[in-house]
Amino acid sequence: MNLDFTPFIPSMPYILKGILVTLQIVLLAGVLGFVLGIILSLFKISSIKILNWVANVYTSIFRGTPLVLQLMLIYYGSPQVIGYQIEPYTAAILSFALNSGAYISEIIRAGILAVDKGQQEAAMALGVPYGKMMWDIILPQALKNILPALMNEFISLTKESAIVTTIGVMDIMRRSYQVGAENYSFFEPLLIAGLIYYLMVITLTFLGKALEGRMRRSD
Repeated sequence: MNLDFTPFIPSMPYILKGILVTLQIVLLAGVLGFVLGIILSLFKISSIKILNWVANVYTSIFRGTPLVLQLMLIYYGSPQVIGYQIEPYTAAILSFALNSGAYISEIIRAGILAVDKGQQEAAMALGVPYGKMMWDIILPQALKNILPALMNEFISLTKESAIVTTIGVMDIMRRSYQVGAENYSFFEPLLIAGLIYYLMVITLTFLGKALEGRMRRSD
């Protein structure tokens, strides 16, 4: 097999622009998924049964079905359901956030339950309101313990973001595919896309380890 990357060099700036699109989707979806995950995790540990049921059903649905199916339902099904075609970029963020929230909720729930129960008992004995106790005492400790798992979820989200090419979002994969179509050769541009994703994941991994090390030193 003869590989020739020369024809694709002029198209590199075009492909690299997809990095910004990918990062915007991942960051926005990650933040929204994190907020949703906190809410769902609090529902799961709540003493109110209906909240437990809602959170568990939600998690079961979004963890039990493929992400690409959720993406297509939101994008292609929006005209039929709400009478309006959602933009591909918006559909990507929404589907990733909803899916990520289900996984993050389980991570946060496990982190909360891992915190020493004495912390909660002491706060309740001092008359600290439940919301303030969770926000100021329990969640900070839980988040420190689950940071590696959260980084893994963020890295997975970065890799899975490649499926947005199926609905026409101009991310790294979509741009690489277009460059391949213009040159009648797909192997080289897809290798370039793979290298870009690999470097992004390696960078996130190093950042995660650095943050984890800094938090350990602060203990």
